[in-house]
Amino acid sequence: MPDRTARDIEPPLRLLPWTTPDGKPCYLSSGDADSRMNRRADEVEALQLDMGTELLAHARALLGARTAHDGELRYLAQRLTEALRDALRIAESRGDRLAPADGDNSPP
Repeated sequence: MPDRTARDIEPPLRLLPWTTPDGKPCYLSSGDADSRMNRRADEVEALQLDMGTELLAHARALLGARTAHDGELRYLAQRLTEALRDALRIAESRGDRLAPADGDNSPP
C-alpha cells in the first residue's frame, strides 16, 4: 500500500505554517475553513508572506548599496533562507488544499 498523504485523508489535513519544537510538520484535521485554527493559520501565513516581502526589499537595498559586510550578507542569507522555507511551506499547504481539476482524480 502506498504512503498516504494529507490529501488522501477526509477531510484533507491542512499543513500548518509552523512545526513542532523538534521540527516535525503540524497538521490540522478540520473541514471547517472558518475554524479558529484555520483562521490563525491564515493569519500566520499572511504575516510570513508580508515579512518575506519586506525582507526582499531590504535585500535589494543592501545588495544594491555594495557596501555590505560579510556578517551582514551572512545574516541576510539566513533570513532569506527562512523566508523561502516559509513560502514553500505555504505553497505546499495551499496546493494540497486545491480541488483536483474536473476529470482528474489523481493527486498532483
